[in-house]
Amino acid sequence: MEKNEIFSHIVDIEEKLGNLYRELGQLKQKVVTLLEENHHLRIENEELRRRLESEYTSSEKKGKSKSTINNKKVVGEGYDNLARLYHEGFHVCNLHFGNLRTEGDCLFCLSFLNKSQ
Repeated sequence: MEKNEIFSHIVDIEEKLGNLYRELGQLKQKVVTLLEENHHLRIENEELRRRLESEYTSSEKKGKSKSTINNKKVVGEGYDNLARLYHEGFHVCNLHFGNLRTEGDCLFCLSFLNKSQ
């Protein structure tokens, strides 16, 4: 092999490696997306099961006092759900809502959670 052929061969290998790295990055992103979706679906499934179970086990009482108690519970429940999502590693701020937190705490999320209390 001549010097030019060797150099050309090295360049070809380098291009193939670059393409493989790009493909690997795309696959990695798809796996992250699928893992996030799977996690969201599991949480949603658990919540729906809890609601369904509570519907069957709780007796239905009608009245104004119960509706006001339920309204207060929903507000607290929403905050609890957001706090739980944050502690499970997801953003709850409006900038990155639903994305995985990869680099520790998010100041926007913490500010939002402190404001909601």
